[in-house]
Amino acid sequence: MKNVDITYRLELLQTVPAFHRRARLTREFDEGELVYYGPHPAYYGIGEVKNMSDGFVAVDFRGTGEFGVHEDMFRPEYLILIPSSTRSLL
Repeated sequence: MKNVDITYRLELLQTVPAFHRRARLTREFDEGELVYYGPHPAYYGIGEVKNMSDGFVAVDFRGTGEFGVHEDMFRPEYLILIPSSTRSLL
């Protein structure tokens, strides 16, 4: 079976530096929410929140970004929630 690559229009995601007011607004994430790395969306791509542990968020990016990262842990300030209204555009 052929592995199908999922591509997203990462250029549509707004860059949001860590500790910017918008980045600080969202501190808690729920499992299953879609997020991206705010300072440079194309690096990691779009990921799904797996869990939160000791102030860090585990995210599964499934290799959707330039770095090809599958899973990583982040402080919440570096992640931006993708609203459901934007998902269809990506």
